[in-house]
Amino acid sequence: MPKIAPPFSNKLISWYLQNKRDLPWRNTVNPYNIWLSEIMLQQTRVSQGLPYYLKFTEAYPKVEDLANAPEDEVLKLWQGLGYYSRARNLHASAKMVSEEMNGIFPNNYKDLLKLKGVGDYTASAIASISFNKPEAVVDGNVYRVLSRFFGISTPINITAGQKEFKQLAQQLIDKEQPGTFNQAIMEFGARFCVPQSPDCENCIFNDSCVAFQQKKVADLPVKIKAKPVKKRYFNYLVIISENEQTILQQRTGKGIWQKLYEFPLIETAEEINLSSLLKLEQFDNFSKNLNIEKISLFNEKKLIHKLSHQHLHTRFWIVETAGEAESTVPVSEIANYAVPVLIADFVSEFFENY
Repeated sequence: MPKIAPPFSNKLISWYLQNKRDLPWRNTVNPYNIWLSEIMLQQTRVSQGLPYYLKFTEAYPKVEDLANAPEDEVLKLWQGLGYYSRARNLHASAKMVSEEMNGIFPNNYKDLLKLKGVGDYTASAIASISFNKPEAVVDGNVYRVLSRFFGISTPINITAGQKEFKQLAQQLIDKEQPGTFNQAIMEFGARFCVPQSPDCENCIFNDSCVAFQQKKVADLPVKIKAKPVKKRYFNYLVIISENEQTILQQRTGKGIWQKLYEFPLIETAEEINLSSLLKLEQFDNFSKNLNIEKISLFNEKKLIHKLSHQHLHTRFWIVETAGEAESTVPVSEIANYAVPVLIADFVSEFFENY
């Protein structure tokens, strides 16, 4: 464990108080608001998460309001923010707090961990900011600041590295103002000690930062290379009947986009053309009860939707039908359903002039 520099916390907090952004969740210590913001900002930039935070706090001012909302409504409001399991966990935890805890959030790290979707980072953030508990947060920004300042080359995505950085952050935290310290180190990493080309010449720590002194800033933090990205090939069948009806199906199972809606989907091992699509057994089974008049490919240009560990090579096939199909949805009502952003973008483009 590196030797702790005594001025670190004071210097960091001083920088933060002079440079922090004015964000709505920083004007409160209400655990509901802190929890909401921290869940939304997981793997999400502040600029992207802020509008969603404002929408949610307007629609659901209290945890009871969120708990009482239908899940489909919550997912719809979350649409576009990605990582939808966060929204489902958010809703489940709101119900737990509202129904089992009388609307009162746990006030300590250990009990906060019992909430669905709340891990070490989020529990530490809520405990420190809302309840002034000395629980250090460790996220991507914190890894970057600490690894560079102390010159630590232990990979951040292995258990030993995570443990080492957590212990270091815990030693550094200002026990009198832990919430301020946690927000300060995250803010510093997000705005100053950035991943690419940080302004080290004007950094408040450049006289003591090991990475700067040893010209290793670009090399830290160390992260073991992730697994190769998986390629998947999606073929969406967009049914358009003569009376302007379509078909939407809700995704089930534990995979991506659980409980969101989408058009009927055929996944293939590779990219296919219309001739290959028509020969598929899945297509044959799907089309049995449809009076298909015409099929055309909407996007000649390859559409690749990138998720964290997989790339979706997607084609939208417009299937025009005569008569009526079962379980249809009026085209005019598609916007009322919670769908993945991939579907939302298509709907916006295709049906805008429909």
